[in-house]
Amino acid sequence: MKAWIGRLQSLPREARDTLFVLLLVAWIVLPQVPYLPLWCSALVAIVLIFRGWLALGSRALPGRWWLAGLLVLAVFATRRSHGTLVGQEAGVTLVVSLLALKTLELRARRDALVVFFLGFFTMLTGFFESQSLLRAAAVLVGLLGLLTALINAHRPVGLPSLRESAGLALRMTLAGAPVMLALFLLFPRFAPLWGMPSDSATGRSGLSSSMAVGSVAELALDDGIALRVRFEGAPPPQAALYFRGPVLSRFDGRNWTAAGGGDGFDAALGPPPRDLRVAGAPIDYEVTLEPSRRPWLLTLDAAPQAPDLPPHWRARQSPDLQWLSARPVTELLRYRARSYTDFSYGQAGWDGQPRRDLGRFLELPAGYNPRTLELAETLRRQAPEGDAGTLIEAALQRLRDGGYRYTLEPGVYGRDSADEFWFDRKAGFCEHIASAFVVLLRGAGVPARIVTGFQGGELNGVDGYWTVRNADAHAWTEAWLAGRGWVRVDPTGAVMPGRVGQAQRLRAAPGLVASALGAWSPNLLTRLRATWEAIDNGWNQWVLSYTQDRQFGLLRWLGVAEPNWQDLGRVLAGLLALGALGAAAWAAWERSEHDPWLRLLERARRRLRRLGLAVPAQAAPRQLAQLVSDPAQAGRLPPALRSALADWLIALERQRYDPAASRNGPTLATLGRVFRHLPWPRPS
Repeated sequence: MKAWIGRLQSLPREARDTLFVLLLVAWIVLPQVPYLPLWCSALVAIVLIFRGWLALGSRALPGRWWLAGLLVLAVFATRRSHGTLVGQEAGVTLVVSLLALKTLELRARRDALVVFFLGFFTMLTGFFESQSLLRAAAVLVGLLGLLTALINAHRPVGLPSLRESAGLALRMTLAGAPVMLALFLLFPRFAPLWGMPSDSATGRSGLSSSMAVGSVAELALDDGIALRVRFEGAPPPQAALYFRGPVLSRFDGRNWTAAGGGDGFDAALGPPPRDLRVAGAPIDYEVTLEPSRRPWLLTLDAAPQAPDLPPHWRARQSPDLQWLSARPVTELLRYRARSYTDFSYGQAGWDGQPRRDLGRFLELPAGYNPRTLELAETLRRQAPEGDAGTLIEAALQRLRDGGYRYTLEPGVYGRDSADEFWFDRKAGFCEHIASAFVVLLRGAGVPARIVTGFQGGELNGVDGYWTVRNADAHAWTEAWLAGRGWVRVDPTGAVMPGRVGQAQRLRAAPGLVASALGAWSPNLLTRLRATWEAIDNGWNQWVLSYTQDRQFGLLRWLGVAEPNWQDLGRVLAGLLALGALGAAAWAAWERSEHDPWLRLLERARRRLRRLGLAVPAQAAPRQLAQLVSDPAQAGRLPPALRSALADWLIALERQRYDPAASRNGPTLATLGRVFRHLPWPRPS
């Protein structure tokens, strides 16, 4: 290892700088790898390794024809992967490919500048997929690295230390931070121009407007966050935390789909129900919804009024009580809502008259699940005439007493999934249970359908938010009862009561690290995750969800009675003007020197002039060393100072122009400290 480190330290500057740039490119591209085509990630890795091999051996770069051929292949592969050369995903793939290929013609500073600015652009494209705190931290590290490389490229003389360039980059970033903060807080947000563009045609994992038996079980393995909820008062009990999503009523034997089909925008089209009745105390809460690229606005059952959305967002309610937005949720969305857990609806149709459309909630595909239909007929005969409630209770009792199990791994269901659940496997996840239950009810003449969404959640004791994960995805049923309308029936609770009442979840087996931490301290991993998620939620609430309303609230706090975007512009312009004046004053104080080595040399010149020596304006370190060593010109200085100062000046020269001394000798910071502690004469 020491030999390898020594070899790196002995590299010529061109090789060292090239390897640093290649590491930066790898860091910038790494977060993009999960979203890039496999060939693109492989191309980047091969090109960077090959370019590093060329730099280590000081070998010649490939010719223009090789680069042209690779470029054509990259464009062709992008076209094959995405079906187009335009659009967000194709554009990101092309930019990443160009960034990697550009390193193969990294010959001059001009080429390096192109790589740097492509790197800046590539970093920004990462926010298309994620705007999390971790992604922001990775971008900040990449930003400092690119600034370091940019500063290093503008120091062409000698072998400047990358540490010094990094320090200067950090100081520049800190100097620009107040301007960045002012722009973030006060720059007017004009929706929909202000926001992150996204390809709404590309879906993300999560709820869907269709459900195949077994699909929700896949979500149970996803511990990602779907939404966060903050209740204004005491939260409702776990058993009442049903966040409503798509309602599925069509069944083809394998898949359940929403009434309108499609991608959710046209699902269950129609006016909201007129007969929604609510009772009891309202529950007021705030939802922070993660991007889903779907139009669904998750609310607790049931929300009679539209959620309070940010400006330029509109919501509508479907006949099935589901709230939807007019456009997909492609960014973090925060809204307030009011719900009532005690409600009833669905007794009448959209026109207020008795329902005439219940027949579609009895439809079943012909030739499927014959044994379930026989069981349904048996239950129907045993129940009193027209007493659907007794029939439903009999079906639930069968689930409680029949040896049925709640599991993530029930095996692969075949053609007659309901038959297999009721008679063969007797095991399934919530969608197996709900699907078989609805088939049974429909076979017995009870209108029924499936509702998907999320059930439960967990309280984060650090920030007080309820966290609802993809693992909390759930499917339950609604049955239509005369005189009551649609009534929630959750058959999963009959199989595993803890799933609904105590929010017990089926979890995948923990990994090696999680198992080790759990054995050492059972609650450590839980506490660490709660702390991190609270920090990440703070990022979401105060950065990603910083809206125009919060901007106006800031102005009201500053004393503006009725703020508008013109007030934002005036305050921002005033702050920028003050910042510009401060920068001008700093520039005047700093003069025109930006090279720390030249600045240190100029300090030595000024000190010698104050001591009475005739120092030329552009005197080099060696010339100054000769000057202070000459008794005829510097005889008034103490001998100890003359000797130490001459040695210091020679060390300063070597630090700049001797590669070995630059690597192994004192740094500029060390030389600066030595200069301050030389035996200078006290002022008289």
